[in-house]
Amino acid sequence: MPVISTQCGASEKVLESAQFINEHSKDVTVPTTGVRRAAQEIMERMKSTGYSTAEWKKHQLTPSVANADAIEWIFVVDALNFSFWPSRAAEHKQYTVTLDSKSYRGYWSLCAAINRAQYEHIEITRASYYAHASEEQLAHVFRTDDPVIQESIPMLEERIQVMHEVGRVLLAKYGGKFANVVRQCQGSAQMLVETIVRDFPCFRDEHEFCGRSVYLYKRAQILVADIWACFEGRGDGLFNDIDQITMFADYRVPQALYHFGALDYSPRLLEYLKRSEIAVQQGDGGQTQPPKPGLLPSGHPWELEIRGNSIWAVEQIRRHIHASGHNVNAILIDFYMWDYAKEHTAEMRTIPIHLTRSKFY
Repeated sequence: MPVISTQCGASEKVLESAQFINEHSKDVTVPTTGVRRAAQEIMERMKSTGYSTAEWKKHQLTPSVANADAIEWIFVVDALNFSFWPSRAAEHKQYTVTLDSKSYRGYWSLCAAINRAQYEHIEITRASYYAHASEEQLAHVFRTDDPVIQESIPMLEERIQVMHEVGRVLLAKYGGKFANVVRQCQGSAQMLVETIVRDFPCFRDEHEFCGRSVYLYKRAQILVADIWACFEGRGDGLFNDIDQITMFADYRVPQALYHFGALDYSPRLLEYLKRSEIAVQQGDGGQTQPPKPGLLPSGHPWELEIRGNSIWAVEQIRRHIHASGHNVNAILIDFYMWDYAKEHTAEMRTIPIHLTRSKFY
């Protein structure tokens, strides 16, 4: 089976994978005119708002101080940074965590749960704790506000397995600290991504598409990017090759790319995604292969087309912005588009997301 070169860096493998997927896709495309419009609009919006890495620490749930404790917090959060979409139609039934009188859903519910545990003096960011914590202890950490009317955090069993796995690796190889992994890589984002996917199996976002191995590495790359953003490119967040990191292929940014016209779906895929949202909301898991509406299996060609073309679309946007004389990397474009999608949820409600339960995103 032909494979992408294993001699290049991790993010270069991701970009090569994205290009290969783009060239062999049947149902997802990256329109050139849409990319140009998106690049211009995104750049203008980022300039007008002064969007930068400083945005990362402005949220009340993220660490406000860039230090070793922040690295461990980021590692735990990104180890668990996957699958937050609700499996029920009514938003009030979604997994919810309330902290300081404010309720959080989606990705922010995970951050709130971690912070709540710290307020309760649970050492949730210490590998010595979470590597051996019982299922009951971790289920308590990730409890929802009201288990009677709200669903539990999705994939709780898988999250517990991830915490045990990564904690034990840290204890066995890195003195229980992810900060040691970061410092061992000596300012190379690529070395850090490669180390993560080598030593922590749950980060190996690798699949087969059209007879070829493809690499997407969403959580490994966003882990590096979050450390870079938290430290604003200084100290432990100084990486000399940070611009090689690609977009982080999930289910929210593709929605924003479609909104901006930089991603397009075939009529049959778009109809499938719309019918799938309805099926899942009505409680039909749709575990069979498409075209039955429901969950799109991880590794299915449609899922990989959406994720791979999203990476390729952001790369084309980045190149257009760079050609106009502005130096913006894929990380900031991804961060901006994710924030935009969350802030304009109502506006993009008619654009369906693909529904895949996966520990990769």
